[in-house]
This record gives sequence, structure tokens and C-alpha cells, in this order.
Amino acid sequence: MQNERAEAIAGKEKDLSAEPMEAEEDASVAIVPANEPAIRDLIYTVRGVQAMVDSDLATLYGVETGNLNKAAGRNAERFPSEFRFKLTSDEWASLLFQIGRAKPEGRGGRRTPPYVYSEQGVAMLSAVLKSETAVRVSVQIMKSFVEMRHFIASNASMFEQVRGVELVCVILSRLERP
Repeated sequence: MQNERAEAIAGKEKDLSAEPMEAEEDASVAIVPANEPAIRDLIYTVRGVQAMVDSDLATLYGVETGNLNKAAGRNAERFPSEFRFKLTSDEWASLLFQIGRAKPEGRGGRRTPPYVYSEQGVAMLSAVLKSETAVRVSVQIMKSFVEMRHFIASNASMFEQVRGVELVCVILSRLERP
């Protein structure tokens, strides 16, 4: 399963220099896609923090997941709890459901919840792993985190409007009940 995931990620990453889409002339908000769609799709919001799962990072860095976590463990002073933390079983099950991965039951696969790394944790990984690949991949990941923050910030008012419409729908549905 991890090999299939690695091949899928590698296939998505072949052209990391994708050009941003041009905004439509009369669009009120320009949405600039992340230049690294494969990386952007691996960033999740966990405990209110944008983070990446250790196995996805290991695939991007070209190392084994266990070795990535061992390197972080050997340098624990660089990884406070807001940079790297282990998911609870419930969080892991929820994340598996959201991203459509198979359950970690039975033969093969992961048996314990993974570690996730925040943006700062990813930055520290490049220093801990000490390879050209780690530095290059970390730069790409940092760009993806920044682009996602810009997207969220530039569309905050739209998200608020959607929440307002949802609230009105809930109120109306309650009023219509007999």
C-alpha cells in the first residue's frame, strides 16, 4: 500500500513547476493554486494546525517512515509538541476516513497512529535529515503551506458567508418543523 502511495505521489510531482492559473477578468478574488499540487493535497488540518503525516513526508524525502521518526526522536529538543505530535486513535481513524485510505487493520499497513508534523516541524526535518533532497523538498513544502495560508486568508469572507447561509438554513428548517 505504501509503495502504491509513493508511486502516486511521485507521479504527481513530476512537474513541480506548474504555472499558476490566470484569474478571470471579472473575478473579484484571484485564487492562485499551489505550485506543488501533490504536496498541497498532503496537508491536513489536525487540532487546528496544518500538518503532514509522517509517512507522506517520508515518501517525499525518500526515506523510510521509521527512519524519519527516529531522526526526529534523536533530536527531540528540535521538535516540541507544537512541531510534532502523535495522533490519537480517533484522530487517525477520522483522517483515514477523510483521505480515503484503508483501515490499518490486518496484515501489512500501519498498526499505530502516525506522527504529524506542523509547518515548523517540517522545517526542522530538513535540518535533521541533512540531505540535498530534504532541503529541496522542504522548500517545496514550505511554499505549499504559505500558499494555503494565503488562500485561506484571501477567502475568509467567502467562508464566513457560507457559514451564514448554513446558519440561516438551519434556522429555517427548525421553523418549518410541525
